[in-house]
Amino acid sequence: MSGSTTQRADAADLVRDLTATSVDTADIVAPFTGDVLHSLPLSSPRDVEDAAAAARVAQAAWWASGWRHRRQVLLRAHDLLMQRRELLLDLVQTETGKTRGQAFEEVFNSANSLRYAALTARRVLAGRRRRGGIPLVVATRVGYHPKGVVGVITPWNYPLSLAVMDIAPALATGNGVVQKADNQGALSILAVRRAFIDAGVPAALWAVVAGDGATIGNAVVDAGDYVCFTGSTATGRTVAQRAAARLVGSSMELGGKNPLIVLDDVDPQRAAATAAYACFSAAGQLCVSMERIYVLRGVADAFIPAFAERVRSLRVGTAMDYTTDVGSLATSAQLERVMAHIDDAKAKGATVLAGGSARPDLGPFVVEPTVLTDLTPEMRCSGEETFGPVVGVTVVDSVDDAVAAANASEFGLNASVLGRSRARARAVASRISAGSVNVNEGYRATFSSVDAPMGGVRASGVGRRNGVEGLQRFVESTTIAESTGLMRLPTLGSEFPRLVPAMELLLRTLKLIRRR
Repeated sequence: MSGSTTQRADAADLVRDLTATSVDTADIVAPFTGDVLHSLPLSSPRDVEDAAAAARVAQAAWWASGWRHRRQVLLRAHDLLMQRRELLLDLVQTETGKTRGQAFEEVFNSANSLRYAALTARRVLAGRRRRGGIPLVVATRVGYHPKGVVGVITPWNYPLSLAVMDIAPALATGNGVVQKADNQGALSILAVRRAFIDAGVPAALWAVVAGDGATIGNAVVDAGDYVCFTGSTATGRTVAQRAAARLVGSSMELGGKNPLIVLDDVDPQRAAATAAYACFSAAGQLCVSMERIYVLRGVADAFIPAFAERVRSLRVGTAMDYTTDVGSLATSAQLERVMAHIDDAKAKGATVLAGGSARPDLGPFVVEPTVLTDLTPEMRCSGEETFGPVVGVTVVDSVDDAVAAANASEFGLNASVLGRSRARARAVASRISAGSVNVNEGYRATFSSVDAPMGGVRASGVGRRNGVEGLQRFVESTTIAESTGLMRLPTLGSEFPRLVPAMELLLRTLKLIRRR
């Protein structure tokens, strides 16, 4: 968007698509300038209830339209996302403060996820024959149908991709959606939704609401037949408990304190460049970005100076083009949290190798990419998720020490291993306890692999998005088994003695021929 007048006009147009009848609004601040971007209408619990009811009606027709129709509509939406790329890039930058390049990653990943869901849903929904309990006597088939209405709660940091990665498979498998958008990312989400609507998705099928998490988020959880949540571990626990109380399934992608291991056979300069992007993409406001680096002692003297120099050379700024490497934090609350972690580490003896300061001259919420060493367990940034441009570097003596340190966390979302020998790096990666592990990349290798499941272990979440597993979240299975009439099963106790020997022989034979 070329200027504030255009931004306000686009915002006024987009927020009309929000499901909100309340007179309450929230002022949304643009990270690059600190100015009010727009006033966002806020939804009420009744708005959520009405949206869910309308989505439920629309869902029945959407499911009845068939997989071919759904695929056609969603592929048209894919094309519209690509056609509207520049608008989406503008909105993502304006709301989140990230660089243009990292905003493009969002558009790319959204289209990638959408295409995959549209083309894979038929395979997930197709009924399948299963082995009957008694071959030839019982025939068994499993069918699949949508959950109904899915409640989706998404954060502000990656508003496009984190929405589409849940909503596209939900729609592709025949569900309706009620989504709570974070206030800070609502415009980006509404712009993506409009592309879906223009492609042929019924407007009532995907409703977007906004407002306080404790009120509107709870209402979305209460309205859904399944719940997808992306956000903090603390909130995720509350959401999971609320869904479980209703006996409703859920998937949670939560926080991370992601480790990166630098093996002693790396090219130091190349590894430094990869690590810097892994740590400071989206100014570190990415659940899968790296916040802990463990460097083998044999390469530490070469890697650490190269890494610090690479970080110091990154171009930090708020340009609406591809000239910057690191952008801004999104909000004043983010700025406060990140600086609190940095100041706490400094006060407790950490050494700053790069960054360490806010840069109000560049933008109200800008913080320099920061590299710390000499960390101790009592420092907040040692164990807590910072969710900002801060990374701690620790030297370790062996691969075993690196793996042990990487796994010594309540979190287990993402990890990375850098090494010249890919086979060796893969072997190390297989020892890390995390939902995804990248080799010679920070997060983009796994994040872009939409045919593979993505999620966390331990405090980093439950369930998986992406892949067939990500589509299967949104369907229920029904088993239909029938008697073929080849043999009459006993209905009286007196009939069993005649059949028991034959049934025992069948069991032994099936085991002998290794038939399931």
